[in-house]
This record gives sequence, C-alpha cells and structure tokens, in this order.
Amino acid sequence: MVDVLGCMLSVDVHAANIHDTKSGISTAKEAYTSYPSIQKFCADAGYRGTFVSNVNEKLGLGVDISEKIKPHQWEKLPWRWVVEHTFSWLNNSRRLSKDYEFSVSSSESMTIISHLHTLLKRL
Repeated sequence: MVDVLGCMLSVDVHAANIHDTKSGISTAKEAYTSYPSIQKFCADAGYRGTFVSNVNEKLGLGVDISEKIKPHQWEKLPWRWVVEHTFSWLNNSRRLSKDYEFSVSSSESMTIISHLHTLLKRL
C-alpha cells in the first residue's frame, strides 16, 4: 500500500492462491493502524466487491475505484499512476524480479529494502 506520493505505507506478501481482494484488507488495516489519518483508499477495478465491502465494514472507510481504460482510448486516471509507477520501480531490483525468497518475511523485507533504495535515489 502506498500513499499519493508513492511512499510505501505497508506491505503484505502472501501465497499466490489467495486473491488480492481478500487479503488486501490486512494490508489496509496495517496501513490504517500506522497512519490513522487515512480517509480513503484508492484501488483499480480488480478490487471491486470483496475489498471495498471489507474496508467499509471493518475500517469504516471508502474506496475509490479507478475504472479500466477502454481500448484505443487513453486518459490519466486519478492517483492510479502513482501506484503503478511505485511498483514498477520495484522491478528494477533484481532480487524482486525473480522468485528468490523462501519465506514471506524475507520477501516483505526485500520489498521494503528495495523501496528504501528507490526513495534514497530520489534525494
């Protein structure tokens, strides 16, 4: 989970057989616990349904859903580019580009280290 500046608020790595819409609430809870000033979450169209209802039910917050871009039509979607850009920078980390980690905790740690490296390069 990242903020509107692209700074990581929380990270949650899980098995591939758990859909992000169902596990996303744990990341949202972690971010909201650390940063209680969060007023709303943004997500893409893949998070409609379960994630939106879980965030509303468990945290009492809303979720703005960015709709999919229609074919042959380009438009800037609000705040979505921040998330896409932030996670695309993680692909520059060779350690994250392949499946090298054996444990979830080391994978989460490498994601945080890679993000810190990206933030330090911005200075």
